[in-house]
Amino acid sequence: MENFTERERDVLYLLLLGLNNKEISKRLFISNHTTKAHVASIYKKLNVSNRVQAAIKSIKIGADKFFNLKEFYKC
Repeated sequence: MENFTERERDVLYLLLLGLNNKEISKRLFISNHTTKAHVASIYKKLNVSNRVQAAIKSIKIGADKFFNLKEFYKC
């Protein structure tokens, strides 16, 4: 998670919560264009091509511990 900017980590966290780009933009008070740029950068850094792959790979590298996502496993 160290190679992500603070804003990329914010976007990734919301992506992991299942928010779409429009919802992420509203939550972070940024434009949809900026959100798309952050998502694209996240995909590139994770070497993935979609949200599901990004979620899986980020959890594999420790996002669940970084973001304290224990509650996801109770579903």
